Amino acid sequence: MSINKKNYSRPEAGGMPDMQKSHDDRNIAIDKVGVKDIRYPIVVMDKSKEQQQTVARINMYVDLPHHFKGTHMSRFIEILNQYHGQVSIDRMNTMLSDMKTHLEASSAHLELEFPYFIEKQAPASGARSLMEYQCRMQGSLAEDYDFLLGVTVPMTSLCPCSKEISARGAHNQRSAVTVEIRYTDHIWLEDLIEWVEECGSAPVFSLLKREDEKVLTEQAYDNPMFVEDVVRAVTQRLLKVPEVTWFRVACENFESIHNHSAYAMVERSKPGDRG
Repeated sequence: MSINKKNYSRPEAGGMPDMQKSHDDRNIAIDKVGVKDIRYPIVVMDKSKEQQQTVARINMYVDLPHHFKGTHMSRFIEILNQYHGQVSIDRMNTMLSDMKTHLEASSAHLELEFPYFIEKQAPASGARSLMEYQCRMQGSLAEDYDFLLGVTVPMTSLCPCSKEISARGAHNQRSAVTVEIRYTDHIWLEDLIEWVEECGSAPVFSLLKREDEKVLTEQAYDNPMFVEDVVRAVTQRLLKVPEVTWFRVACENFESIHNHSAYAMVERSKPGDRG
């Protein structure tokens, strides 16, 4: 799809002054200024269906030199609308370049958060259902282009301590594992989600029959994990993926018998990563 470039540098309309271009004498540059929380349709690459359409929450920012009073907020929306719903990972670099050019900035930032759906099959009954995952794409362009892919994966974790000290059962909790990566070659969201799901006590499904509940309950009991175990397991898995050059993995356990969450985080760079 070709994008029709517009000239966003307009003369003053009807003689009205351009207040954003007026001089500011406080000598304070702004790192990020722009628009936040725009809902907009995007297209995401789907491993099994080629493309998946979803709706993202989008943030768009540029830097602002110290001598300008403000930026032109409407231009962010104009740039976004030029893509007519075809916002995608392979266009982020071009969009960022447009933002720099038309907003006369030296750096631009684009953040997208969106639901992504994968069909999953229950372990015993074979029942199929769509599972939702919250995903993120974050791109920045200054002198170089930087891109991060992220996903939050829900899972079950069962407490090893509770299992060890209890005569009957063990407490478990819903866990949310958030992973962000930089990479050198394309990585499917489906693969990243699968790598993370393998690292919990048991996966989570949107549809389960009784026989499935039995399988997953027993699977979690046989595979107890602290929050520390989860982030270490995900770290080990990502270190085996040669395309991944940097990652951050964080796990939050929403405790079932405590009035707090448990949390752990690991961040790693591999040789050659710019981050």
